[in-house]
Amino acid sequence: MKWFNNPQTLEDLKKEYKRLAVQHHPDMGGRKEDMQEINNEYEKLFEQLKNTHKNAEGEFYTSTKGTTETAAEFMDIISSLIHLEGIAIEVCGSWLWVTGDTKPHKDVLKELKFRWSSNKQAWYFHRDGYHKRSKRSLSLDEIRDFYGNEKIDQNVKHGIAVA
Repeated sequence: MKWFNNPQTLEDLKKEYKRLAVQHHPDMGGRKEDMQEINNEYEKLFEQLKNTHKNAEGEFYTSTKGTTETAAEFMDIISSLIHLEGIAIEVCGSWLWVTGDTKPHKDVLKELKFRWSSNKQAWYFHRDGYHKRSKRSLSLDEIRDFYGNEKIDQNVKHGIAVA
């Protein structure tokens, strides 16, 4: 693979895709041809990894219930989000979290099927039906610690942070 660094789970793949999209999307100063190559690789890897996950202990497992998410759906969401000013996008496990100055972008986030978490003061997206198994409420920091996270500055262009 030319663009992806051997992701082993769907979550790893999504994190890498988000990083690559921020760096190479044409609207962010990248080349259209590069983004097309990235999208093609993402779609192929998505099909291979769509049911491969890693638990908190670092053990790999295959989901018994297949995901209903498509590769194109995640690519569309990331493409829409990278244009929004003043927000931070995080991939935590198979969830997307959006924080920062989200109020001006409320309608866009709702259109993308994000939901607001008042106790975390953040928007979240999870494609497959999620059913909470515990009565315990985790903070966003606890979720980050448990699932890991990837947070990329949208002002980074071609590997150089823009101040």
